[in-house]
Amino acid sequence: MQADAAVYTQEKYNSLSQHEKDIHEKAFVNNSKDLLFYQLASLQYNADGQEREVKIPKGDVLYQLREDVNSGKLPTVSWIVAPETFSDHPSSAWYGAWYVSEVLDILTKNPEVWKKTIFILTYDENDGYFDHVPPFVPPDPNNAATGKVSPGIDARAEYVTMEQERRRKGMDEQYMRESPIGLGYRVPLVVASPWSRGGWVNSQVFDHTSSLQFLEDFLAKKWGKNIIETNISSWRRAVCGNLTSVFRPYNGEEIPKPKAVQKDAFIESIHQAKFKQLPTDFRPLGDAEINQLNQQPYSSALMPQQEKGIRPSCALPYELYTNGKLSADKKSFDIEFEAGSTLFGKQAAGTPFTVYALHKYDNEPLRTWSYATAAGERLSDSWSLTSLENGQYHLCVYGPNGFYRMFKGNENDPLLHIALSYSNGNAQVVITATAPYIIEIVDNSYNTGNKTVTLKGNSTKEAILINTDKSFGWYDISVKVQGNTAYEQRFAGRVETGKPTQSDPAMGVVKG
Repeated sequence: MQADAAVYTQEKYNSLSQHEKDIHEKAFVNNSKDLLFYQLASLQYNADGQEREVKIPKGDVLYQLREDVNSGKLPTVSWIVAPETFSDHPSSAWYGAWYVSEVLDILTKNPEVWKKTIFILTYDENDGYFDHVPPFVPPDPNNAATGKVSPGIDARAEYVTMEQERRRKGMDEQYMRESPIGLGYRVPLVVASPWSRGGWVNSQVFDHTSSLQFLEDFLAKKWGKNIIETNISSWRRAVCGNLTSVFRPYNGEEIPKPKAVQKDAFIESIHQAKFKQLPTDFRPLGDAEINQLNQQPYSSALMPQQEKGIRPSCALPYELYTNGKLSADKKSFDIEFEAGSTLFGKQAAGTPFTVYALHKYDNEPLRTWSYATAAGERLSDSWSLTSLENGQYHLCVYGPNGFYRMFKGNENDPLLHIALSYSNGNAQVVITATAPYIIEIVDNSYNTGNKTVTLKGNSTKEAILINTDKSFGWYDISVKVQGNTAYEQRFAGRVETGKPTQSDPAMGVVKG
């Protein structure tokens, strides 16, 4: 810090050209015009008979934003960066809720400002506390055994090699890692605007570049200029949306407004947490409790429970297909991944997929592969049965928004091919068989009822409709063959039609 202070001096700043100064001065402003800038005040209050005091800013930490809004000088694009104790950062989670409430209060007081405002609230990190989904990552671009990407997607900018790590100055070798840069664990993101009202859910894959991608799209439409952020990689553009699926027309519906957070009372409540006792009611779990957790985690009172209920959910531009079958020589299992563009055209989204081998693969206890498919493209890969433990494949494919495929079997698989497609807003299972079988289609989650289909063989092709009207487009079925307990394929996800729907009723414990 002392070395930087000697280099970055006021004298050197004054020597810059006006153009160089403008780059800084037009990009960064603070609350220095507030007469109480950087001053502190004492907030005193009584809690349970105890007189307490907490230091808070004496001035207005949103002074300049308030001035810009009230004077009609708010720029087309503004970035608001909170002071540390108002940021909800894990190291200093204090007054963030009030800060957000106050920003929205400032923006919504003037209807002329609010009617053309989109407020995007994104957090930098959350330590993974809120996430249950492993993040999607790119494969190692130098190792084809880690996965694949569509032609035109370059994953190199998203992957750090050991050679690059060793070139970093001051990097201790014990901390060096060859690994993908991201995506990281998910963080909360809230969009508030006249076109995103009502507490809707959006489960498209987004990241920190999504806000930049949205600005590219927004500014191009507003000013007719193509502004491209060149630091966003082709891999990230393929798998991360630009936030446009969040928005929908506002037709004047009456929606209750939340109440603003009262500053002093809120600060008092936060400060009081400092004086609470640490929890003392923890204890070791017994063998019976541990066994119950392992066998029945969802019914155990010791596990956190998903909040019940569903929410309106945005339409997503996903048209995803993943189907698999045993190779003709019965030596490998082949999977094809596709991000279709038939339904949504230029708005169609690419997608990431992650594959897990639940049996040992080349003696590794849990092996994963990463894929990225651009919109309108498809990929395929093969898993050698000789590399899988006892020649048994058990592969699980995860995609966005609950998309899931599971393939289980061996070289004695039945002579049939199963594919799941979409038909008029419903799921459809298409089965082609070259020998007679009795097929069982089991509903796992949405009470649509089980089905039994008899196939006579001789290249019989049967299409079985899975009606998803009562489950808001969600489906979760297993396809089994009578007499072959080793074989199963499972398909789960949501059928996208371009129309809004609801969040997952099975996850929200809502009966169909």
